[in-house]
Amino acid sequence: MNNSSESKFLSSVVSFFINSKLTPLLIFASIFIGFLSILIIPREEEPQISVPMFDIFVSYPGASSREIEKRIVNLGERKLWEIPGVEYIYSTMEANNAMFIVRFKVGEDIEKSLIKLFTKVNSNMDWLPKGALPPLIKIRSIDDVPVLSMTFYSKTVSPLEIRRNVSKIRQEISSIPNISETDIIGGKKRQFQVFFDENKIKERLLSPLEISHLIQSANIRIPTGRFENPDTLTRVESNSFFKSKNDLENMVVGISAGKSVLLKDVADVKDGPDQEDRIVNIRFGKESEASDTGPYDAVTLSVSKRKGTNASDLCEAVIKKTEKLMENAIPKEIEMKVTRNYGETATEKSNELLFHTILAIFGVSLIIAFSLGFYESGVVAIAIPVTLALTLTSFFVLGFTLNRITLFALIFSIGILVDDPIVGVENIVRHLRMPENEKRPLLDITIEAIVEVGRPLILATFAVIASILPMAFVRGLMGPYMRPIP
Repeated sequence: MNNSSESKFLSSVVSFFINSKLTPLLIFASIFIGFLSILIIPREEEPQISVPMFDIFVSYPGASSREIEKRIVNLGERKLWEIPGVEYIYSTMEANNAMFIVRFKVGEDIEKSLIKLFTKVNSNMDWLPKGALPPLIKIRSIDDVPVLSMTFYSKTVSPLEIRRNVSKIRQEISSIPNISETDIIGGKKRQFQVFFDENKIKERLLSPLEISHLIQSANIRIPTGRFENPDTLTRVESNSFFKSKNDLENMVVGISAGKSVLLKDVADVKDGPDQEDRIVNIRFGKESEASDTGPYDAVTLSVSKRKGTNASDLCEAVIKKTEKLMENAIPKEIEMKVTRNYGETATEKSNELLFHTILAIFGVSLIIAFSLGFYESGVVAIAIPVTLALTLTSFFVLGFTLNRITLFALIFSIGILVDDPIVGVENIVRHLRMPENEKRPLLDITIEAIVEVGRPLILATFAVIASILPMAFVRGLMGPYMRPIP
């Protein structure tokens, strides 16, 4: 045996773990923590990508698209490029409106990027032309993509009534933790429509624009005062919301020839569903159990999750609550179908990859069992799961999610993981079968065999690390996909 300091160090390490009673405990603890990490780590199909993106809307009523380009878009682009971390700016303009899409570099902090954007926009409000409205800033994120879509339909209930009931469900499920946004698509909303009579308006010297402003300003609720008593204080509000067609028709919109002019004198008011801007229909294919394939008028309720939330658990909770509401609070004529379940597909794919990981471990152990022996294969069968379990624990600590990229990295790493234990076990078996070691203690033979290949194994491990580590520093959109592999 080599008596160098390196050999003594390797010998002491091997001897410690072979003789220590803590070794089995560490093995079971590692596997248990790894199994716990599988249950806790959020599951999703794709890795989390931090790409701060914001939409800025600027309204300039009465301005043409060319005027908006000169007075708002050109100035806005120049000022927005001054923000540190901005990578792309896209702008569009049309009559009365302009929109900017500001995208920061991948990996930039969303909150800090939002603060920088708000600061820049608010500090340059004095550059806006007179008549332009204050900019509206909206955050866009990869988590805005719905993880769950539920489609509600009926053979007898109208789209207006379906949407009303879906709105009730939306109100209830919004209280579920980790929901970032809900959206209703399709159906019809109740709406008062006012159709002006051009001749009657001209006769009374009124303007449709003035009447429109009067209607909007009257349809509000504002505080109007308070009553004070020695023991009580009562606040008073004017509730002027239009609740019926009759309320709107009898609104005074002007004076003509000394008489009050009501809205019904110059316009036709209708109370009914709004115009269809997004239509949703559902139809069933040949594989469906439904006897009637449709199509039926439908309403879709989509749900988006917050960043880092387990999509599988969230979708399951939303579906359970929706099914309970369907039984107790929604008419029986309305039915529901889950048309998109991102959580279910993420769970299926992650479970499938975990199954293939276990299958790969079993396959490697089986090959070693036939080539070296079953006892030797047991060493490899324990070493690989322990390493993978500790890797999963590091995923949880570092904030990675369980997705197709991280699980691919685990399967990919199995081929590298088996090299060291196979070489070590094979060398131990070779030393045990040597005639001169027949009567020597097993511990001495094992230590001698490991020390013999220890330095090459360590060198090979560092070589693998050096070849894969650069993936952790890949920038741009590919960075989040490459980073889990090292």
